[in-house]
Amino acid sequence: MKNILVPTDFSDNCNKAANLAIEVAVLFNAEIHFFHQISTVVNWTKLTKIQEQNYPDTLAEIGTAKSNLRSLDKQAESKGLKSRTFLEFVSDENAIVAHSHNFNHDFIITGSKGIQNGFLKQLLGSNAQKIIRKARVPILVVKEDTVTFPFKNIVFVSDFKEDISNAFIEVEKIAKKCNAKIHLLNINTTSDFNSVENGLQPIRAFLNHFPKLENYAMHVYNESTVLGGIEKFEDSNDVDLVVMYTHSRKGLSSIFSKSIAENITNHSKKPVMTVHL
Repeated sequence: MKNILVPTDFSDNCNKAANLAIEVAVLFNAEIHFFHQISTVVNWTKLTKIQEQNYPDTLAEIGTAKSNLRSLDKQAESKGLKSRTFLEFVSDENAIVAHSHNFNHDFIITGSKGIQNGFLKQLLGSNAQKIIRKARVPILVVKEDTVTFPFKNIVFVSDFKEDISNAFIEVEKIAKKCNAKIHLLNINTTSDFNSVENGLQPIRAFLNHFPKLENYAMHVYNESTVLGGIEKFEDSNDVDLVVMYTHSRKGLSSIFSKSIAENITNHSKKPVMTVHL
């Protein structure tokens, strides 16, 4: 993790995400970029300074955004980080992906209250599958709950039926830096209810790829939905971060599809990270 992108609308949850991103950047000695978008009624970049005066509300919004970005920049620099800020006059999920690609970001951290609120509507809204597929980097979304960092308990949710080693490597990196315990959670839904022992077998087989992993626990829950299983796990365990994975393959039979990852991101109050396979 060398270059972190923080898209923000300066809401409370995005501010929590920015604070988390700064802590993560300190831990990983990473550069951090704060990114904000403003939607304008005209092509702002084509206006002269005199023409800009015809849009006082937009000018005020730009001034506030620049001030907020400057505050985040100073906050990061006070921690000894290399920081940059970006203000773009467009509201388009493709702009976020393009920016991330152009600056070689390897991690995105943002915040949202849900699908209809905050910056997540742009980042993980109706075009969630397309954005996650294009971003190709882990995306961590901060929600309502207080964020505990360094993370101490990370939940990696999977049915462990396919090769997910690349996604787990990202989890393992964070867990090592945070000295966190990884909880490998297999949720049996109505389509494949079986015994706990049968649910543990694919986890054990998966762990053969990570023989040096030590600080972990295995869990199997029988629930009608993946979201229900995660919520039940959260109710009875300390959880600091939930991790799901996504991929571009079509026709996948796995219950861990992009739509389910999106649903969990939208509904969980805990920070949720999605990793592209």
